Amino acid sequence: MLGQAVTEAFVDYSRPRAGMHVLDLASGTGEPAISLARRVCPQGSVAAVDQSAELLEIAAGRARNKKLSNFTTHCADAHHLPFADRSFDLATCRFGLMFFTDVPEALAELRRVLKPVARACMLAWGPVEQPYWQTTMKLVQRHAGGSLLTPGGPDPFRFSAPGALAQRLRAARFEEVEESSRNLPWVWPGEAEEVFAYTCAVAAPFRPLLERVEADAWPAIQAEAKEAIERYRVGDEIRFGADVVFASGKVRPAGTS
Repeated sequence: MLGQAVTEAFVDYSRPRAGMHVLDLASGTGEPAISLARRVCPQGSVAAVDQSAELLEIAAGRARNKKLSNFTTHCADAHHLPFADRSFDLATCRFGLMFFTDVPEALAELRRVLKPVARACMLAWGPVEQPYWQTTMKLVQRHAGGSLLTPGGPDPFRFSAPGALAQRLRAARFEEVEESSRNLPWVWPGEAEEVFAYTCAVAAPFRPLLERVEADAWPAIQAEAKEAIERYRVGDEIRFGADVVFASGKVRPAGTS
């Protein structure tokens, strides 16, 4: 499954423990929140937050199918969380922080709902110069011309520069901040045409780029993308690899200034 290995590595990185109360921001259809819920049960819990009620409905259904009674969904804005101060032992955000409108405000709000010494763990994309993006959105850009992303708009690569994500956490007064870049499996178990179609369907920040493509240009783009993606085929799978950034920081212990 595309992204599964990255999610598993991020859950391991966050070090959830049984009994923890976890907040997952930008949960979408449920990961890593569902995986975290399985790690912290039975006494622990996970609150999955997203602005899309539709996506959260999918997440809730997946949790029910896995018989997880410690999983709740909350349709809310990360800048205004519906939780009391010091409610959570751990927070995670997978591929979400880079899309927040006001990152300092969102991180301040996150710090508010975390208990003293709780960790906040973030996962972001590394640079665009990597196989998955080069064979999909960058390839489309070569045909469509113009910018890859709308200037000032959502940017998946906002924290790709070394140290950028750690700097944000430090500026938000998190302590013991750490950051690391990793290359992890990014695997599609199917055909090249499928992964290209999927990426075009879900890559919301690239919508203006895709809309610039003339209808009669798509066959050539799709053929070129298929050829480029097939270079990463190993057996029945497309194995790109993904360059991602992990970062974390802790809330200041109680009683310290």
